[in-house]
Amino acid sequence: MPLSSHEVAQLRIALQDAVVKCSERCLYQSAKWAAELLNAVPEPADGEEEADDPEPGKHTSPIFAPNQDAGEAALEAKELSRYLLAKSLFDCKEYDRCAAVFLPDSLLSTVLDSRLEKPLATPKGKGKSRATDEPSLSAVPLPKLSQKSLFLALYAKFISGEKRKNEESEMVMGPQDLGTVVNKQLLTVGRFLAAWFEERTTDDDEVVGSQGWLEYLYGMVLAKEKNDEKALEFLIRSVHKYPMNWGCWLEMTSLISRVEDQSAGLANSLDQLLSIFPTSSFLLTCNALLAYHAKDLMTAEQHFSRLLSLHPHRLDSLDHYSNILYVLNLRPKLAFLAHLCSSVDKFRPESCVVIGNYYSLLSMHEKAVGYFRRALTLDRSCLSAWTLMGHEYVELKNTHAAIESYRRAVDVNRRDYRAWYGLGQTYEMLEMHTYSLWYYKKAAGLRPWDGKMWMAVGSCLQKMGRERDGIKALKRALLADAYYDVGSSFGSGGDLLGARGATGQMDPEILLQIATMYDQLGEEEEAKAYMELCVAQEDGGPAAAGNLSESVRIHNDSPGGSEGYHERDDNHAEGNAEGTGVTAATSKARMWLAKFAMRTADYTTANQLAAELCQDGVEVEEAKALVREVRSRLEASGMLASAG
Repeated sequence: MPLSSHEVAQLRIALQDAVVKCSERCLYQSAKWAAELLNAVPEPADGEEEADDPEPGKHTSPIFAPNQDAGEAALEAKELSRYLLAKSLFDCKEYDRCAAVFLPDSLLSTVLDSRLEKPLATPKGKGKSRATDEPSLSAVPLPKLSQKSLFLALYAKFISGEKRKNEESEMVMGPQDLGTVVNKQLLTVGRFLAAWFEERTTDDDEVVGSQGWLEYLYGMVLAKEKNDEKALEFLIRSVHKYPMNWGCWLEMTSLISRVEDQSAGLANSLDQLLSIFPTSSFLLTCNALLAYHAKDLMTAEQHFSRLLSLHPHRLDSLDHYSNILYVLNLRPKLAFLAHLCSSVDKFRPESCVVIGNYYSLLSMHEKAVGYFRRALTLDRSCLSAWTLMGHEYVELKNTHAAIESYRRAVDVNRRDYRAWYGLGQTYEMLEMHTYSLWYYKKAAGLRPWDGKMWMAVGSCLQKMGRERDGIKALKRALLADAYYDVGSSFGSGGDLLGARGATGQMDPEILLQIATMYDQLGEEEEAKAYMELCVAQEDGGPAAAGNLSESVRIHNDSPGGSEGYHERDDNHAEGNAEGTGVTAATSKARMWLAKFAMRTADYTTANQLAAELCQDGVEVEEAKALVREVRSRLEASGMLASAG
């Protein structure tokens, strides 16, 4: 639904306000996000905005707009000189000096030490402000500062701790790099904020006069301390009070443990936003990533290519673009992208990941590891670098380093299903199938309805001698692929072949594996049915769907799966009705059927299948031997003439 000119004007004012307020608090990424979005709003035609303005001629920039809270406005005016000094010091990356302008260490230690004897309580109920309940006579009062200055001082303290944490950390993946170094300022910042909120929180859990920024900072501190539930509570409070702080939304997404499936609703919402912000680099990136995560890599590549032509100096999310180019094996484009990123800023983590992917595509895995480590030296929370470095260590057969890389990726983001899947594959290489199965299932819970994950689970269960469970997992893999193709929603159930009928094709590898497991269980009729279904995938069409709907009922008693071994899996093509043609799997199935026909004295069928195998070029020698055996038996039974 298009916005009116008045609504567009209000939106523009809100974004301008967000740029200014985030910049004042040195939240540079949030300010950049708001500024990019602001400049994607189409400019009004001459005279159009004035016609809608209730007070023509009166335009006030948000830079000069006073704080709506009179008390806060008075404090900000009083602190202006010190605030400008602190802001300048922060911009020059002198974080400790910035914090000391408003909160010198001596004052902080005095204030916090005086509160150590009386722990902060959080009683529930209704009544007066907690600040008036049983005041502690020994507690030194908190300094009277505006929320803007207090945020800047405490945020500088937080960033100072992060900087020192990085300086004290060992070389990435070095012998002493245990990932255990912590931000030592978290305790100080967290205790001060807890005292501030305690002082202002009423018994009905309202914070008197709060503007939402300190809730955001406290939420970040709590998240770093792994107190996810309380962190999420404060971050939600923050966005309720000031919803235009993009960094707060990002923090919230990192704490959400379960992500719902992508749906048409998400794409529709994105289209509506693009109608309002048609040139927004952020929304165009979201569009590309939506296609990428839906495994439509060609569309994702086109979106990223257009984005790059519109914003050639923007490096955000280009590491994902390099993954797509890697999977599609577009080496010239990946080389160009690596050169472009290097020329714009070779010391951005995204640039290092892009270059690492390029070297990986050239099978120069040691160099690729070097660039992924450089990305992590610049930003230890660079998720894609940890995961991709794990993949490179797998290529180098260094399973210990691969496991450590994947574990560190999971520490950064527990929703990174690729890292969980990588752990599963690495432990499977070590033949530790119990561990492998556990990690595969973790990935499955994060990536519902992606068949490759369930294929891995099924294979793992087969190796553990649990064929029945393995068959169930592989059937789910078939259903998962069907749901991806026809767009069915998670958990709606139904039978596999009804869902698959829209595309007329299933993965012959999975069908062969199910058939093989039925054969190992001695259930030849079920095995034969799946072998026939596997062979039918060569031509596609109705035959590929078969008539096995009763035997392929899928139970709705477990989550879906994850896609294959990281972004570099090239099996991304969608199913189609043309069939797969002859594959190694279909040839093996045809050989099994031919031998089954021999065992059951169906020599005519065995002869036909063996003759087809001779033309396949896959199992030729064994097929020729089978043809000779069939002919000898036909001669013995006098049926050769009719078979010929």
